[in-house]
Amino acid sequence: MGFTPLSRLSYLTSILALTLPTLVSSSPPSCRFASQYTPSQILSSPQSFENDLLYWEGKFHQHNVSYNALNGMTFDGTGDPGAVRWILSGEGVSDNGLNDVEKARNVAVGILEKKWESYRTFNETFPGFGGFLPWFAHSEFTPLTPTWDWNNRVPALDNGENIWGIYATIEALQRVGKKRYTDLANKWEGYLNYLKTTAARVFYHGSGQICAVAAINNQSLTVDHPDQSYTCEGLGSGGNPFIDDPYEGQSFMFFLYLFGSLNQTDKTALLEFKRPQLVSVDWAMQGYQNVSVQKGFWFSAHENWGWMQLPYTDIPLMRNLYENMERARTCDSHAKRLPGMFASINNSTDQNGEIIGYISNAGIPAIANQTVQELDVITPYSTMNTMIVNKTVGLLWWYNMAKARRMQSMFYDQPPPLLALLIELVNIDLYGSSESTRIDGTATSAFVSWDSKVTTVNGLLGGVASLVRARMQRQGVYEEFIRVVTEEYGRVFSSPLKGTSQGFCLPDIEVEDVGLVDFTTCQV
Repeated sequence: MGFTPLSRLSYLTSILALTLPTLVSSSPPSCRFASQYTPSQILSSPQSFENDLLYWEGKFHQHNVSYNALNGMTFDGTGDPGAVRWILSGEGVSDNGLNDVEKARNVAVGILEKKWESYRTFNETFPGFGGFLPWFAHSEFTPLTPTWDWNNRVPALDNGENIWGIYATIEALQRVGKKRYTDLANKWEGYLNYLKTTAARVFYHGSGQICAVAAINNQSLTVDHPDQSYTCEGLGSGGNPFIDDPYEGQSFMFFLYLFGSLNQTDKTALLEFKRPQLVSVDWAMQGYQNVSVQKGFWFSAHENWGWMQLPYTDIPLMRNLYENMERARTCDSHAKRLPGMFASINNSTDQNGEIIGYISNAGIPAIANQTVQELDVITPYSTMNTMIVNKTVGLLWWYNMAKARRMQSMFYDQPPPLLALLIELVNIDLYGSSESTRIDGTATSAFVSWDSKVTTVNGLLGGVASLVRARMQRQGVYEEFIRVVTEEYGRVFSSPLKGTSQGFCLPDIEVEDVGLVDFTTCQV
C-alpha cells in the first residue's frame, strides 16, 4: 500500500522506541518472547508480556528503517504522523513506566523540531498543497518531494488523521510548561491554524461534499494565486470522488466542521451527506448473542482509526458501540476457528522477498458493505482497537498471531556474511513483530510498516483521545463535537444495544505449524 496512510504514528513512537528499554530489566527479553509465554500467564499477569511487546516493537524505530533522523520524517513513502498517543508530558511518560523522563522528552522534541522544519520547507517549496501532505519521498540527502504519482494531488482522509495527531501533540507539548516545548507547540499551532484557512479551499466541493483526493492545478503556486484551482479527482467519471464514510474519513470531516470556517448551512450539509453510510447491523452467529455494530466497509480493524483519536467514547452509547465492534471481531474469529483477526495489510512475501500485494478487502463480510473479501491472511495489528477496550484480550490475540513461525522478526532471511556478523553484534535487523501471516502457516510477510506495528502500541497506550478532549475543551469545540456525534449516531442506534453482555472471545486455535523455518536471527 505504498503510502500506509501518512505513517500517522511517528510522533509517539519517536519517544517510545528510543526509551522503551527502560521498561525492562537489564536482561532484555528474547526476540522470540511470545512463544515463551502461555495464555494463562498473560491472563493472570499481562504487564510482563506487554513490556516485552513494547520493548521489541520499539526496535522498529531506527534511523533509515522507520524514519529519517536527519529530518524527523517517517518512511513508508508518506506523509507523517497521526493517530498517536503522545508521551511528551511528564504524566504521559510516567504513566508508561519510563524511568528517564527528560531523556525521553529531549528525544521527542528533537525529532519534532526537525519535523517542523521539514514541513516548513515542503510548504514553501510546494505551496499549492495548502499545507497538506501528499505521499512523499525523501532520503538523508534529498528533501521531501511528492512521489511521482502524487504530483498535484493530495488526499483528505490521511491528512485528517495526521491533523488530529498533531492536535494531540500540541496539547502534550504545552502541558510540559517549559519554554522550548511551548515555543515548539506554538509553531505547530501556527501550522494547524494555516490548515484551518486552506482546508475548505483545497478539499470542499460544496453541498457537504469533501474531495477524497484534491487535484491541484499547480502545486508550485500559492493557494490564493489567480491561476490556482482545485477540483475533486475523478469528478464526472462515474465513481465516487467524495469522502462520505463514517470510518477514517470522518476525522477530516470533523476538522473541517469544527475549524474550517464553514457557515451553518454547509456544516449541516456535511452531516447530511454522510448519513446514508452510517448503518446499524447485527453480527449474528449460532451460539453467541446478537451484537449490534456499525456496519463496516470491509469491517477491517483499520476502519476504526478515528476512535483512537477523537473522544467518541465519552458518550456512553459510543463506548458500548466501540466495545461491541470488538466483541464481534473477536467472536467472529473464535466462531470460525481462526487463529487471528483481519485488517487491511501487506500480503505475504514470495521466495525473492517481494511482497505479493496489498490486501485492502479483509474484515467480516457479514457486517460489511463490501462482501467480496480476501480472508487468508491475518495480522497482529488487527488487535489495535481490542487493546483499548480490553487490553488483556487484545494481548492474547496479538500473542496468538505473533508466536507463529516467522512472526518475530527480521529483515534479512539469509544475510551476507559481513552483515550477519554485524547483526549478531548489534541486532540491527530485529524489529519486533512481522507484518502478517497466512492462516494456514505457509507464508508470512517479511516486512514491517508503521501501520502494522505502531497501531498496536497506540492501542496499548489508549490512543490520544484524552489529549484531544482536553484541547477541544479549551478551544470551546468539545460540546459541539459531543452534540453532533450524539445526534448523528442517535439517529441510527439506540440504547441498550444488543450484545453488550456478550463476552469478548479468546483464541483457541493456533496458526498451523507446517515447518516454515524461522528467520535465522530470531528463532524459537
